[in-house]
Amino acid sequence: MKIAIAGGHGQIALRLSRLLTDRGHEVVSLVRNPDHTADVEATGATAAVCDLETATADDLAAHLTGADAVVFAAGAGPGSGPERKDTVDRGGAVLLADAAEIAGARRYVLVSSMGAGSEPPAGTDETFVAYLDAKTAAEEDLRARDLDWTVLRPGGLTDDAGADRVRLQPSVPQGEIPRDDVALVLTHLLEEPRTAGLVLELVGGDWPADAAVADLVRTHGTGNAGA
Repeated sequence: MKIAIAGGHGQIALRLSRLLTDRGHEVVSLVRNPDHTADVEATGATAAVCDLETATADDLAAHLTGADAVVFAAGAGPGSGPERKDTVDRGGAVLLADAAEIAGARRYVLVSSMGAGSEPPAGTDETFVAYLDAKTAAEEDLRARDLDWTVLRPGGLTDDAGADRVRLQPSVPQGEIPRDDVALVLTHLLEEPRTAGLVLELVGGDWPADAAVADLVRTHGTGNAGA
C-alpha cells in the first residue's frame, strides 16, 4: 500500500513510518518544518513539506496522489493553546479528509484520544478540554464522510519500550500505552480493512497487537464505513 501520514515528524508517526516501510509499504510523511525531512527519510519514508494550517485541500491532495490510505497523527503539541488545538487537531484532520476525498484515498485512520466524545471531568484543564473538543469534532466530521475510516483513541502515551501487549476494544478502562505499541496497532489497523467503521480505545494489556485486531474483526468488524 501507499500510505500518507499527516504529522510525520511526531513521535508516533516516526515509529509508524518505520514499521510500515519495513513491511514493504510506501510511505509519504507530511511535515511542516523542512528541517524535519531528514528524520522522516531515516525511517524509509518520503518526506513532503506541507503546513496543515495554511494549505488548501487541493494543496494537500497533491501530496496524496496514488495513496491507498491516510493517517492523521498530527497535533498542536505541548505548550500550544486552545486556538491551535482547534486549527491543528480539528482543522488539520478535516483538511486531510477533504484532501483524501479529492485524491481518492478511501482509507482514513484517525489518531484521537481517550476522553474524546465524552464530557470531561469537572476541573479538567482548559487547554486539555479544548484538545478533547477538537478531537471530538474531528471524529464527528470523519464519521459523517463516505470514507473507510477507523478512529483510534489511545490512553496516556509513554516512551516505554513497546511490549506488544495491548487491550483494544470499543471501550476500555483508562490506562497507559507505549507509543511503540500505538504505532504497531496502527500498522495492523491499516492492513485490516474490516476494521473500517470502528471507534476503538487502546491501552496496555495482554494481547499481541495482531491478535487484538484479529479478535476485533471477529467480534465487531464490518468492512464498511462511510456516511
